[in-house]
Amino acid sequence: MQINAFQVWGTRLATLLLAALAALSGTYWALKSTHANSVSSAAPAAGFAGLDPQALARALGGGGAVAPAGAPVAPSTAYVLVGVLADRQHGGAALISVDGKAAKPYRVGAPVDGNLVLQSVVGRRAVLAAGVDAPAQMTLELPPLSK
Repeated sequence: MQINAFQVWGTRLATLLLAALAALSGTYWALKSTHANSVSSAAPAAGFAGLDPQALARALGGGGAVAPAGAPVAPSTAYVLVGVLADRQHGGAALISVDGKAAKPYRVGAPVDGNLVLQSVVGRRAVLAAGVDAPAQMTLELPPLSK
């Protein structure tokens, strides 16, 4: 019986490609599962407890809050914009950190704090006000994208 060399090498090549694909797939999922578990939910170190998150965000070029002149906002509350999901109708949601706590998602119209609601989300900006139809009291902005 005569064996065709091309058939043997073709089968070997197909087996090698299938094994490599399985190994790469296994490696991808192993790295993905360990990466998801590596995020720490532990509280920050005690040495950082006294830092003002808003001042730190401004120092790093991040989303400091800008309040218009004459707008009454409680100075003891710090708001930091972490992310936005905006649509063309000034709706959407924003990821906001209040007083250095973990950031939470808020939809437009939802209360952010006891006295402010998320009025609108436009581009990389979120506007906070006393009510949905009230004048804006605070505008939070994300830093510009680097090129």
